[in-house]
Amino acid sequence: MHHSELAAGAAAVLRGNDRGRMTAAAPRLYPHQWSWDAAFIAIGLAHLCVPRAITELTSLLAGQWSTGMIPHIVFGDASGYFPGPQRWRSQESPYAPRGVATSGICQPPVHSLALAHLVAVARRNGQADRRTAEDFLAASFDSWLAWHRWLATARDPGRAGLLEINHGWESGMDNSPRWDAPYARVHPGAMEPFERRDTAHVRDPSERPSDLDYRRYVWLVDQLAGVRYADDAARGCDFRVADVFMSAVFAVSSEVLAELADDLGRDAAGTELRQLADRFRAGVSGTVDDGSGLARDRDVRTGEWLAGETVGGFAPLLCGADDALVERQRALLIGPRWCGYPRLRHALPPTTSPLAPEFHRRAYWRGPQWPVLTWLFCWAASRRGDDELAGRFREEALHQLDDGSFAEYYEPFTGEPLGSRAQSWTAAVTLAWLAER
Repeated sequence: MHHSELAAGAAAVLRGNDRGRMTAAAPRLYPHQWSWDAAFIAIGLAHLCVPRAITELTSLLAGQWSTGMIPHIVFGDASGYFPGPQRWRSQESPYAPRGVATSGICQPPVHSLALAHLVAVARRNGQADRRTAEDFLAASFDSWLAWHRWLATARDPGRAGLLEINHGWESGMDNSPRWDAPYARVHPGAMEPFERRDTAHVRDPSERPSDLDYRRYVWLVDQLAGVRYADDAARGCDFRVADVFMSAVFAVSSEVLAELADDLGRDAAGTELRQLADRFRAGVSGTVDDGSGLARDRDVRTGEWLAGETVGGFAPLLCGADDALVERQRALLIGPRWCGYPRLRHALPPTTSPLAPEFHRRAYWRGPQWPVLTWLFCWAASRRGDDELAGRFREEALHQLDDGSFAEYYEPFTGEPLGSRAQSWTAAVTLAWLAER
């Protein structure tokens, strides 16, 4: 497919999923606004219409809680998604926004990357776009700062430089092998019946988490709702894990937000955010296993390190580390256990190493390749000056996307599109890559 056709197709996906003030993550499977999806969507929308990208982030902020938390779902008008607002019971929390239905948990804080991207695009465009974007940055900055402060306190109570999650959904990597051990210790009891909706929207239900996994997911939702999402009480629920990948995202996002603070002359905020970036960068580096060279999550309830060959292990490549660690991780990522594995259709990061026993080539976060994750690693490589790796990933990703389906994820050996089609964030990162060529 010619790049102009690919760009037109990606733009059509974003316009087709536009619901007015928010963009549905996917037309059927994910009909609402998801937090980290919205950030990536704003990155893509910036190349189509800067004011519309700003509207996307404004709509997300409308769901922000008084604590500063940005919830992982802001619900729109669509019905048929489970768990919906009735199961989340977020309105029972004194911290939830009034008049906006949301979930009660969060997702990786990639929003500063989107904010910086749209400001950069608007400045290149000049004139009205520049003024609009800079006005939005100034008006919304304190909301993004509150989000970072909440994460740094509520989700790192011991100041270890690692964010804790209370549900695997908060990681964005729902059924990753990263969470197998903590989930094995979650034993659902009696609970209100429910009917899954997700498996009806994919061609192969085995791609999705198992029914037992889903019972655990909903059990945790019910537990968190039962304590009205109070931060202290939530730490007593059945799942509490220090997420190294989310911590890396937070470190680099804090650094980017500090740079935006500089633009605004917010010196104190910039200093605070750089201190957070340093704290979490150190926390991430401190999890690396000397033997494997990969970063590890930690089960806070048991103290167990969660070692495995998943893409989460490359967290230091996102947030930065000392030169020796970055070089070792880079070599691992492009080496034969990962992107250099000879059976891969495209030399891009799979979510689990093909040589790991947990690898499943069609199962959601257990093996398939996700364009949005490729974009994150591509962006991070470019930020640290590794233009060779960034360019390699960008070109491979555009080849992967050449089928024009803009799928949620891809089978790593055949390149078959999997999950939902016309996925908004896939279309968005396609536009961002094409704009760099």
